[in-house]
Amino acid sequence: MSDSPTQQLEVRTVLDYREIGAVGCILSNDAGRWYVIAPGRVTVTRNKGPLAISCKKQGVAIAAETVQAQLNTSNLVGNLVTTAGIGHYVDRYSGAGYGYPSTLTVLMQPAEKSPAAAGAEPVATRMF
Repeated sequence: MSDSPTQQLEVRTVLDYREIGAVGCILSNDAGRWYVIAPGRVTVTRNKGPLAISCKKQGVAIAAETVQAQLNTSNLVGNLVTTAGIGHYVDRYSGAGYGYPSTLTVLMQPAEKSPAAAGAEPVATRMF
């Protein structure tokens, strides 16, 4: 095996072309779930499946994205030569041979405001 089973990622959040801070994000894949306050760093377990990212800043913005894992071919030749190919198959099976982009930029969408939060008068309800 050539790669670590974990990977450190930097998570950044952008709203209207500007980076925003203090955003809570949950990252998850088949190997687990991790929480980070963006902008920030988090260590995740590598997996061959996609990484789901869900971010929210209460009353300001939300986002949900998915990032596909990429097979790390940088150590492929050395791994095949030094372990007669066994390490390559172990890395592929365990997920250690896969990785995600080291910096994740999450594009946030403005949160929808409720009528009360937007300053609108509440609608009166008649009861008979």
